[in-house]
Amino acid sequence: MPPFPHMMKPLELGFTTLRNRVLMGSMHTSLEEAPGGFSKMARFFGERARGGVGLIVTGGISPDHFGKVHPKAAKMSTLAEAKEYREVTRAVHEEGGKIAMQILHSGRYAYSPIGVQPSSTKSPISPWWAKAWELPKFGVDMTINNFVNTAKLAREAGFDGIEIMGSEGYLINQFIATHTNKRKDGWGGEYENRMRFPLEIVRKTREQVGDDFIIVFRLSMLDLIKKGSTEEEILELAEKLCTGPHKVDILNTGIGWHEARIPTIATKVPRAAFSWVTGRVRSHLRAKGIETPLVAVNRINTPEVAEQILESGEADIVSMARPLLADPYFVVKAAEGKAEEINTCIGCNQACLDHTFRAERASCLVNPYACYEEELVLKPAEKPKRIGVIGGGPAGCAAALTAAQRGHNVVLYDSRDDVGGQFHLASKIPGKEEFTETLRYFKVQLDKEGVELRLNTRLGEEDLDRLALDHDEIILATGVTPRKLNMKGVEHPSVVSYYDVLNDNAPVGKRVAIIGAGGIGFDVAEYVTHNLDPAKRPSLNKDLFFKEWGVDMQGKARGGVDGVKPEIPEQEREVYLLQRKTSKMGKGLGTTTGWIHRLGLRHRNVEMLTGCSYELVDDDGLHLSIKGSKGGEKTNRVLGVDSVIICAGQEPLRELEKPLKDKGVVVHRIGGADVAAELDAKRAIRQGTEVALKL
Repeated sequence: MPPFPHMMKPLELGFTTLRNRVLMGSMHTSLEEAPGGFSKMARFFGERARGGVGLIVTGGISPDHFGKVHPKAAKMSTLAEAKEYREVTRAVHEEGGKIAMQILHSGRYAYSPIGVQPSSTKSPISPWWAKAWELPKFGVDMTINNFVNTAKLAREAGFDGIEIMGSEGYLINQFIATHTNKRKDGWGGEYENRMRFPLEIVRKTREQVGDDFIIVFRLSMLDLIKKGSTEEEILELAEKLCTGPHKVDILNTGIGWHEARIPTIATKVPRAAFSWVTGRVRSHLRAKGIETPLVAVNRINTPEVAEQILESGEADIVSMARPLLADPYFVVKAAEGKAEEINTCIGCNQACLDHTFRAERASCLVNPYACYEEELVLKPAEKPKRIGVIGGGPAGCAAALTAAQRGHNVVLYDSRDDVGGQFHLASKIPGKEEFTETLRYFKVQLDKEGVELRLNTRLGEEDLDRLALDHDEIILATGVTPRKLNMKGVEHPSVVSYYDVLNDNAPVGKRVAIIGAGGIGFDVAEYVTHNLDPAKRPSLNKDLFFKEWGVDMQGKARGGVDGVKPEIPEQEREVYLLQRKTSKMGKGLGTTTGWIHRLGLRHRNVEMLTGCSYELVDDDGLHLSIKGSKGGEKTNRVLGVDSVIICAGQEPLRELEKPLKDKGVVVHRIGGADVAAELDAKRAIRQGTEVALKL
């Protein structure tokens, strides 16, 4: 039997066939807005088609000016705009793939002063000036016609189909839910009226594009807001979308509005956490004799997980967006039985969603080539060299792998017994278990490319002559060392470093103060407030995850959350998270994940204090003076803690750089050894890759 038979089985749609059950889900990449963007899109999507994806769905494209996510976002309302995409569709078709264009009207989520919506309500995640205008009746009809027009233009552009975005709290979803639809006319009130908007869009679109054009509808199957749809409403709309004049070819799953305060795709979310939602809808439709294929979504990042979903009957197709950003050849590798070679998405959001929400070009932390296929080109070196890489963290591994792929002879040195560096520490944090996948990927690829590993090797000045003799160039990726805090009592036995805590080299008491609220401080707070037994971690246990975040899995609560109280495990520790600045706690965390980390720690009763000056540690605990956020007088406080964990930054390790340069060796400094301010794996991996591409 071939590997992953359910995932690789073709899907017959009647008028066309998808070569397998993998759908590349919609992602905003901002490539359309970049100079030469359509050429870049063609390379990006063409490579994913070459990698074997069954159906690609583009990022959301607005049907008119009013629906654009931001003023410079993509739209398709004219033939001239449609023609620009022919380069993209041609690139996909040349690789044997199929591609659908997502039509997305942002509604009140528009970062624009001309946004429109069903009723006059304020979006909690849009700027203050972006209170969208209420659509008049003629505006509703006009918007429906604009959807239809864009669908016809998509066909002109060479797309194989469209996806109508009806979830995540965008305009169509806003019409469906009472949370945002307060209308008194035929488009509001009773549910029959509220679902008219999506049904009319589908019906009129089908009339215009015909029966040989794929229509995917992304239905919000779990809103995760209190005034969202009930399960009965969702099932009713699903039935209508799969039958009659508004019958779609594929029903995709949407989970959560963007304003919902429950994580849906971050690494804290268990793998395939929401596949049960698709499964409930699919079971209902099958009981009615409806065979429309359904798509499962969110945190499906390995072929094993995808195969299990399909084999269990929860879905007919699996959607993977970011996993195909991380590895364009995901499907081919799985089909060839090389799953261990897949560069797995770790759900960090740092280079994809965080970039998108800042209107920057998307990429991927573990795959810096993503969306930069034209700029970062892996090609054989003109003259192979002997390259030494000192340090086996993410930067060093990326540099060593890239250099070896180009044909250089590479030796990788590390003082520890395994590669990975700070990723080993990160993988110990509850909610960051996925980081072990990146370690696995690097180890497999380094071995495949013939990189010589010299582990348990701490290099010193006595090794300089040999290094200079053995290598043409050295890449210094020696990382960082924790910064020591200048504070009275820092030598007190209760004071320990985050490095020692995460390496289990220091005991942690029941009352804990964490000095430093950057990414490491938040990670340590997660570490000391969670049960470290994998079976009791919400990030690895769906039931515990949904209990902690207050989600109903029985289909009884409106929106999946109304009236559901989170069940927070009783805390064994009293924890304080402290920072010197008076600014918002965790301000430097990820754009799309910072709120998750803050809210998660509040669930666990972590007290967060800003404006702290650290005066003294003694037997009584940590002595503080706390500055008011508005410049008020300082207050003094003693935290009666028995552990003080220092997370006050890092210093670069560079002691080998100058001696090597003095011997005439060409040295390239990367990763934490280059810039130690906050550990930044995204920068480290990209920097390691770029340096190796230039050797």
